[in-house]
Amino acid sequence: MSPDVPYLTKGAIEDEAALLLAEFARDHHPIAVPPVPIDEIIELHLRLTFEMSDLRKLFGHGDVHGAIWFRAKKIAVDQQLDPVRNANLRGRFNFTLAHETGHWRLHRKFFLRSEGEQFLYDQSPAPADYVCRSSDKRPVEWQADFFASHLLMPRALVRQEWEQWHGSLDAMAIDDLDDRQKRLAAELIRRGGAKAGKDAENDMILENTCRPLAERFHVSPEAMRIRLEDFGFLLRQRTPSLFS
Repeated sequence: MSPDVPYLTKGAIEDEAALLLAEFARDHHPIAVPPVPIDEIIELHLRLTFEMSDLRKLFGHGDVHGAIWFRAKKIAVDQQLDPVRNANLRGRFNFTLAHETGHWRLHRKFFLRSEGEQFLYDQSPAPADYVCRSSDKRPVEWQADFFASHLLMPRALVRQEWEQWHGSLDAMAIDDLDDRQKRLAAELIRRGGAKAGKDAENDMILENTCRPLAERFHVSPEAMRIRLEDFGFLLRQRTPSLFS
């Protein structure tokens, strides 16, 4: 089931993520330092259940990351993302949980079936209302991704941690980094068989640079790099000023 969802501005999605964090702070405890406790938000505040499951086998697709059952108030994450089995996937696991939380906050009213239709689905187990795949690029998925980034890396907390880590609120550009970091990125791309190119190399340089912050927030370096670029803290290149 995949109904159309209305257009939402970036500001509206960020506001909804901020509202959820404020609700959690009011009802449980403030989040003064990272990481954002996504598991507590899901279980204690939203009172949803989540489980690890072989979703790729269940749904017959090799790129399934998560699924949600709105009426049953349940989230499932594919077992291949289990951070207990692979600690390197902690960031992707957390982002998947936050992504499904985004569907819960932004989209559940569009997916919940009417009581009159419920008899059509009286089967056990009930089919998932929505299955999230990495290849799905529809607006409903972009909205959940954008929500997840603001939930796990809220603006004020990122700003606080950037200033503490970097020593100021100034931006950092690739040209500010030493040659060793740039050579390391090029070598990692070569070893990993990643697509060569300036953009890919720059992605790797910036992700290696912000890895310590990604570890603080329990997100992937890629997610942190995208967030810091959105905020203007990480730059591909500096814009020349009139006086430079």
